[in-house]
Amino acid sequence: MKSTTTNRPYSDPEKAARMIVEIANSVEAGQEGRIYIELINGPFLFREKGTPEEYKAGLDLAIERGWLELDRSGTFVRFTQAGSDLFA
Repeated sequence: MKSTTTNRPYSDPEKAARMIVEIANSVEAGQEGRIYIELINGPFLFREKGTPEEYKAGLDLAIERGWLELDRSGTFVRFTQAGSDLFA
């Protein structure tokens, strides 16, 4: 990564993951708790001005932490209990 990335708010995967989870929480989940990935990546990339790399690192960390579960199709996520507990 370039040295300028350290000045970016989402260059820290922890901050990116938390923003992704916040965005996911603001979206009305569909059938079976599905949150379509474009409803998260669009706001992260365009409203929050995150980069695709920051988005990927944040999403990976949110999944690793057990906050979100990515469907094998890659088209949607669901909150896990741990992820839901972040907003309890």
